Amino acid sequence: MTIRLTVAQAAVKFLAAQYTERDGVEEQAFGGVFGIFGHGNVAGLGQALWQQELRSPDELRYFQARNEQAMVHMAVAYARMFNRTRMMICTSSIGPGATNMITGAALATINRLPVLLLPGDIFATRVADPVLQQLEHPSEHDLSVNDTFRPVSRFFDRVSRPEQLPAALFGAMRILTDPVETGAATIAIPQDVQAEAWEWPVELFERRVWHISRPKSDVASLARAVEIIRSSTRPLIVAGGGVHYSDATNALRTFAEQTGVPVAETQAGKGSLPYNHPQSMGSIGSTGSTAANALAREADVIIGVGTRYSDFTTASRTIFQNPNVKFVNINVASFDAAKHSAEMVVGDARVVVEDILLGLEGWSVSNSYRSESHSLALEWDATVERAYHLGHGPLPAQSEIIGAVNDVSQPRDVVVCAAGSMPGDLHKLWRTRDAKGYHVEYGYSCMGYEIAGGIGIRMADASRNVWVMVGDGSYLMMSQELVTAVQENIHVIIVLVQNHGFASIGALSEEVGSDRFGTWYRYRDTSTGRLNGGVLPVDLAANAESLGVHVLRAEGLDDFREKLRAAADYDGPVMVHVHADPLVPAPSSEAWWDVPVAEVSSEDATQRARIRYLDHKSLQRPLF
Repeated sequence: MTIRLTVAQAAVKFLAAQYTERDGVEEQAFGGVFGIFGHGNVAGLGQALWQQELRSPDELRYFQARNEQAMVHMAVAYARMFNRTRMMICTSSIGPGATNMITGAALATINRLPVLLLPGDIFATRVADPVLQQLEHPSEHDLSVNDTFRPVSRFFDRVSRPEQLPAALFGAMRILTDPVETGAATIAIPQDVQAEAWEWPVELFERRVWHISRPKSDVASLARAVEIIRSSTRPLIVAGGGVHYSDATNALRTFAEQTGVPVAETQAGKGSLPYNHPQSMGSIGSTGSTAANALAREADVIIGVGTRYSDFTTASRTIFQNPNVKFVNINVASFDAAKHSAEMVVGDARVVVEDILLGLEGWSVSNSYRSESHSLALEWDATVERAYHLGHGPLPAQSEIIGAVNDVSQPRDVVVCAAGSMPGDLHKLWRTRDAKGYHVEYGYSCMGYEIAGGIGIRMADASRNVWVMVGDGSYLMMSQELVTAVQENIHVIIVLVQNHGFASIGALSEEVGSDRFGTWYRYRDTSTGRLNGGVLPVDLAANAESLGVHVLRAEGLDDFREKLRAAADYDGPVMVHVHADPLVPAPSSEAWWDVPVAEVSSEDATQRARIRYLDHKSLQRPLF
């Protein structure tokens, strides 16, 4: 038996019938579709989604977006909140609409988060070539701008004939629900093919459940890992994003409590333990706590759980200084488990942590090591407390702004950030109280993610307040999804920190001897010809108001706290605008990040920076 539908209608009908299952819990795979329509998808996917909304609006709801990159960010944040068991779809027109999604695709793939992208494509029949927005290649007539999705997608297919659609859809679903392979899945569908009708077997549209497995590690790998850990005296756990995605936070907590092994967290792993847990050492690496980094320097065994060991985590491979350090890496992906010549334990993080704990029955670190790690954590927490209450003025320091938001927010609330100086300060200073309370995109550290990500988080869980921490630089990159929040009455709290420039790169520029060049928002001085004139009269609060957002302007730290409390109770999107002093640094992590410094220069500042750089380089280790 068959049913006659267009390719676009068939795709929508198929996707609405897909479900996921993990640990016995079944959920609809897709929470909806973000879309911006143009000539490449309006008559195909646009018509199909309109028809779907008229007949079954709750099965696959359409959400209007304002920027194609931003809608992918919303989708990625949504998937992260669901620990990759639910996801969203994004559709665009051909040409610039499609290529706008490429940054979002890269972000999703780098962060191992699932999103389905359906960009329109040029005519498969080539009957009207070259169509509007078509890239013509003189020797490859089948090439389009959508081919740029290939390197940033975990799955890519182009449906040039209706018969190809089922294989493309099944291929995408396999990738999206695979904890190892997941990332952006892209199916490019030419605009004429989208509107073409076909006789489809009704079986294609039956309810289908994709089971997300929890693979166990082999017995021999577990035994070797247990032996290495038992031989250690100063072990340290590095908890990555895989702890969250596998729902391993409770298992990790039990492991830490029974063995006494301290836990340090990456950006994606932050929240693996509550900040005040006795075994919680806070963040590790270049933006880490002094507690975690002190333990990392002397650790004899590093137990990596669901981490890919980015350069920030390893402080560009300078943080693990014990010459005899060994690594035990627990990861569902062998690619990550093999890093640093580790003992690989390939499997689901929750299952493997539980199995290793069984093998460690009766074993624990020494009481002195427990006491040492706990004392270091308390010292760092005291440092955080001082940073929260510096008494700096007249403009507050960024650490004081973070402290105020942390104090006003509730334990289950979510803080969101992605780029600038804020992510590093949040990693160090944010006191996470709930496993989902910290949402910083740092795999791609994409400016503009913050507001879109905050909307996606709130769409995934409306029971939590969402605090979007964003600087003026990142706000100017991508603020237009505030209109989406207004349209859908989505309650997100935007904390806009105005410091008149790129504060993060400004500090880095100073570190590498470039005197914050190109990082201030200033007029061009006619006498010098340089961008070092007066401050620009940009009013971002007024900009947000013009988009329909309720804005609260704070004057000083005490007023800022009052405005935060008012914003928490507001219905719909709200912004709290505050000016900050960009020249007050957060407490030092006592760790490094490798950013090369000019080998030769006529400037003294650059020459001094090069000497400092070489001193740090001498500490780098290969960690094959």
